[in-house]
Amino acid sequence: MCHPSWGPARAAAQRLNDLALLRRVRDRIDREYAQPLNVEALARGVNMSAGHLSRRFKLAYGESPYSYLMTRRIERAMTLLRRGDLSVTEVCFAVGCSSLGTFSTRFTELVGVPPSTYRHHAARATAGMPPCVAKQVTRPIRNQEAPVAEPQPA
Repeated sequence: MCHPSWGPARAAAQRLNDLALLRRVRDRIDREYAQPLNVEALARGVNMSAGHLSRRFKLAYGESPYSYLMTRRIERAMTLLRRGDLSVTEVCFAVGCSSLGTFSTRFTELVGVPPSTYRHHAARATAGMPPCVAKQVTRPIRNQEAPVAEPQPA
């Protein structure tokens, strides 16, 4: 007969193993964001089904693997657009997006302005700023993460 605590201990060990695998997936996205990545390929890399990976990743990190990948791509695109030496189309492909329409839509959702507008205004806004500061100041904020303004007394 098995020890009564074996079940919960095994479940805890499985959760830790899943978290380690999810960190590997997140690290791979961070490293290879410009490569053609999809949830199926990421899941194969850690021997999970795509559905299981998506559910576990969202539970652990608050967003799907695809959403996390697109956020990394948009962050990198913001840096490239601030430099000003590449067109929006060149930036789109440089960060691993294969559709200019999807890139522009996602960029606008996360940043609040289209990439062409951002490119035009951002280079001047961060002029003279060290790149590490510019990255923090311009980091995209998702709509659901944006701070809620406190009502002002009348």
